[in-house]
Amino acid sequence: MHRTYTPQQAKSQIKNRLNSHERKKIPKNRLEEYVEAGWEHAKTLTYHYWIQRPKSHDASFEDRVWAMCASLGFSTLNNDRQMHIPYGKHETATKQVDVFAVDDEIALVFECKSSAAEQPPHMTFKKEVEAIQGYRSGMISWIKKEFPGRKVCFILAANNVHVSEGAQERIRAADMAYLDETAVEYYLELSRHLGSASKYQLLGNILDGKRIEGLDVTVPAIRGKMGGKTYYSFSIEPEKLLKISYVLHRNSANSRWMPTYQRLIKAPRLKNISSFIDNGGFFPNSIIINIDSGKRSPNFSPAASQKNAGGTTLGTLQLPRRYRSAYVIDGQHRLYGFSHSPRAATEAVPVIAFHNLKGEEQLKLFMQINENQKSVPKNLQNTLNADLLWTSENLRQRAKALKLKISQSLGESKGSPLYNRVILGEEKSTPTRCITLDSIQRGIERGRFIGDFTASAVKKVGSFYRTSNDDTLPPVTDFLSSCIAYVREGLATQWNLGRRGIVANNPGFEALVRLIGDIVDHLNYENKCDSRSDPPEVVFQLARPYLDEYIEFVEKLDDEEREDLHNRHGSSAPNAYLRKFQGAVKKRYPSFDPPGYEEWVENQALRYNSESFTMITAIEKYLNTRIREILMDHFGDTWFKEGVPRKVYQDAVLRTAEREYDSTNQSPGDWWTEGLQVSHYDQVLRHGGAKRWNEVFAAEFEFPAGTKKSSWKEGVEWVSSLINVRNDVMHSRSVSEEQYAKLIDIFEHFQLSGTGGNL
Repeated sequence: MHRTYTPQQAKSQIKNRLNSHERKKIPKNRLEEYVEAGWEHAKTLTYHYWIQRPKSHDASFEDRVWAMCASLGFSTLNNDRQMHIPYGKHETATKQVDVFAVDDEIALVFECKSSAAEQPPHMTFKKEVEAIQGYRSGMISWIKKEFPGRKVCFILAANNVHVSEGAQERIRAADMAYLDETAVEYYLELSRHLGSASKYQLLGNILDGKRIEGLDVTVPAIRGKMGGKTYYSFSIEPEKLLKISYVLHRNSANSRWMPTYQRLIKAPRLKNISSFIDNGGFFPNSIIINIDSGKRSPNFSPAASQKNAGGTTLGTLQLPRRYRSAYVIDGQHRLYGFSHSPRAATEAVPVIAFHNLKGEEQLKLFMQINENQKSVPKNLQNTLNADLLWTSENLRQRAKALKLKISQSLGESKGSPLYNRVILGEEKSTPTRCITLDSIQRGIERGRFIGDFTASAVKKVGSFYRTSNDDTLPPVTDFLSSCIAYVREGLATQWNLGRRGIVANNPGFEALVRLIGDIVDHLNYENKCDSRSDPPEVVFQLARPYLDEYIEFVEKLDDEEREDLHNRHGSSAPNAYLRKFQGAVKKRYPSFDPPGYEEWVENQALRYNSESFTMITAIEKYLNTRIREILMDHFGDTWFKEGVPRKVYQDAVLRTAEREYDSTNQSPGDWWTEGLQVSHYDQVLRHGGAKRWNEVFAAEFEFPAGTKKSSWKEGVEWVSSLINVRNDVMHSRSVSEEQYAKLIDIFEHFQLSGTGGNL
C-alpha cells in the first residue's frame, strides 16, 4: 500500500511527478500500439523507445501534491493512484486515497479535486466533506496501527476551483485543511529554498494552533520592557524554535491568517549561512519573534520577586507548544540556516520575543528593522497594510485597510475576473498580471465607495459602506467583481492585451473603477437604488446599461485614439482615461453628472488657448518683420505703394492714429508696426496674384513647402486659418485640438522657437 523512499529515490520521483507528461519505456515492436492509444515517441534506445503523453489535469495535480510532500521531507508516500486504506472490518471497506504522506510525527491524507474549465467553477465540497466524515475514524484507526504515534490530518486539495470562504469554513469545521494549487506551488517553491525544513511552514498552515506532542519549550528568560512593550530575552535550540515558528510570505497559501511581510528565503544565502554555522560560526544578534499565545499571557515564572536593574525580571518562560505560535519578524535566514545542521539540536540562538503584538505594531517593527536595508516595495507594503491595519483604532487607517483588502480580494479569489491579473506582495509583473493594488485602491477611494474618515470619526459615508469593514467587504467586492466580469466579457480583446491595452492596465483600470463609482452615485441620486442596503446584484443590474456605453465607446475607438490613451503616463493618465469614459456615458445619459466633469469640460475647451496665443504672437511678429524686409528688398523706397494694397495702408494708418491720439505718447507711431493685423498680412501676401506670390513671397512663406498644389493660393492658405485661430483666442473661444496641432506645425516650420514664442 505504501513505499518508503530514500532521499535519492524521492528526488527521482519528484522530477517525474512534476513532469507535465507521463513517460514509459516500451519494446520497439509495440510502438504502433501505443501511438494509437495516444502516446507519442520521445526517445530512441537500442532495443526500446521512450514514449510519453500529456497527463490529465487531475493526474497532474495529484502528482504535484505528491511532489510537494516528497519535497517537504515526507519519506513514506503512496506508490500510485491505486492506494486503498481500510476503514471497516469487511475487506471491501476500503477507500482510495489520492496522496498519502507520512513522516515521524504526522500522516497526511489528501483528497484531490481538479477542473479543466477555462473559468474556475464554484464548488462547495459538501458531499466530499460528508463522505470523508463517514470513513474518517476507520481510516485513522488503521493509520495509527500502521504508523504509531502519528497525528492524522485530512486535507482537501483543489485545482482551478473557486471555493468560497463559506465553503472553506465548512472544511475547517470538519477538522480538515484546505489547499489550492497556488498553495501547492508555494510550498514546492519554498522547498527549493528550505528543503525539508519548509515542512513546518505547511504544518503551521494545516495544523494552526494544534498541540505538538512531546515538545519541551521551557527556557530560562529575562522579562523586561522596551518601548512600552513587554519582551522576553532567552536562548533556545533552533530545532525547537523551527517547529513552532512561522515565516510569512505574501501568498494565498497563507493569506487567511496573517500578512506576509518577509521576503522569500533565498537558497544561496541559506546555504552560505549553513556552511558558516557548520564551520563554527555564530550570530551574536537576536532573532526577533512575536509570540501568539491567544488571550493568555505567556507562562512566565519569576525566579524571585525582586526586580533587577532596569525593571527586568529573571525567570522561566514556557513557549506555546503549538504549531504556528511564533512569528519570525526578523532573522529568518539565521534561523533556517540551522535547518540542516546537526548543531540545530545542540546550539542555542538568542531570541527577543514580544507578546501578542498588534498587526500594525509588527509591521512598524519590521519596517524599522529594515529601513536601512533593502527597501520594502510599495506593493508589498500595501499587501501588509490590508491585513495589519484591519482592526486599527485609527478609522482612517482602518478604511485604508478596507480599500486594500477589497483590492487584494479581487486579485486573489478564483471567482474574480482579476484572478492572476493583480500583482500581490512581491510577485513579478507580467504583460497580463500588471495591475497594482495601488491602482485598484485609488480607484476605490476616488470612486467614493468607502467614504472619508478622520482618525476618530466618519466625515462622509461612501456609497457601499455598511458600518464596518467586515460588513462592507463582501458586498462591495461582489459588486465590483460583477461589473469587471461584465466588462471583461464585453471587451475580451482589450482585456487580454493587459498592459498593452487601455482596459486592464493601471490607468485604464483605475479609471474604470472610478467610473463605476460615478455610476453608483448617479443611481443613488436618482433614487433608483440604495447601494448601502440593496443586494450587490441589484445594483449591478442597474449599472449594466451605463457600462454598455463604456464598452461601446472603447470598442469604437480607432487605432490612433487608443494609442493616444495608451501613451499617456504618470499621475494624470487615469484622469485622461476617466474623462473620456465619463463623456461616453454622459452622451447617452445627459443627467449623468460626475463630480468635476463639467469643470473639466470647460477647462478642456480652453486648454490650448494659452499656448496658441503665445505662438500666434510670435508668428505675427515674424510676419510683420519679414514681409516689410522682403518688400523693401524688392521695391526699394516705394515698397509700401508697390507692395501694400491701399485699403490695408489706410486701415493701418487710421488704427495707429486712433491709438496714438488716445495714448500719452508724444511721438507718432509706425503704421506698419502698430497698425496691422493678421488679416492685413494675408491681403499683402495675396496682392498682385500668382505672379507676385511666386516672384516675391513663395520662397519664404509657402506652407506646406515642397508639396504639389493645385494653385498658388494653397501655399498662402495657412494665413487665413491663422486669422480664425487668432479670433477664437482673442474672444476666449475654444481652440480645437486640430487647430492647435496645425498651429504647432506652422510655428515649427518657420523655426520661431527663438522669437519669444517658446512653448
